[in-house]
Amino acid sequence: MTEETPGFDEKPDVPSGATPEDAESKAASSASAEGAAPAGDASAQNAGLVAQLDQVRTALGERTADLQRLQAEYQNYRRRVERDRVSVREIAIANLLTELLPVLDDIGRAREHGELLGGFKSVAESLETVAAKMGLQQFGKEGEPFDPTIHEALMHSYAPDVTETTCVAILQPGYRIGERTIRPARVAVAEPQPGAQTGKAEGDEGSTSDAADDKENGGPDEG
Repeated sequence: MTEETPGFDEKPDVPSGATPEDAESKAASSASAEGAAPAGDASAQNAGLVAQLDQVRTALGERTADLQRLQAEYQNYRRRVERDRVSVREIAIANLLTELLPVLDDIGRAREHGELLGGFKSVAESLETVAAKMGLQQFGKEGEPFDPTIHEALMHSYAPDVTETTCVAILQPGYRIGERTIRPARVAVAEPQPGAQTGKAEGDEGSTSDAADDKENGGPDEG
């Protein structure tokens, strides 16, 4: 059994008869071969890492796009739910207040006749306050122009002192919630007299004609 002598490096095998230069050349070629092999392995490894990095970037871009799409869909869903919730609430309030309109009409008639007294007055005012808090607004006044989109004409007449179709009496007030009309104002309307404008125009024309005749004749005779 042989023992290695410490402190001595192993040298490459040299054929018998070879010179020391041959031994050094063989050692140098072995060293260059060993150095070339790791360099090639590192280049292949770097190429593999670059390919993996590209795959990870592509996957990350796809996941990011999916997340953005889901977030946009969620935001649209929230807006739609909120819009539907508000719409349902407005419809429910409108239906409730529509059922209360006859009661409010009775309260208004009692107030006009001086019958809104005592405890009945307190209850009526509380009901009107609650209805106003829920967004109910009353409209319709005498003397305002007739608007078929918010007025319902139940009576019709002619009047010499109006220049357009006018509400001359409010038979039932109208009610709205915001911009939504839940009942039009029921009114009596009056229109201008059919011959009033014509007669006025003829009178003006006659006055103009007389003035022209006086001018042609030299004016009225001086006394």
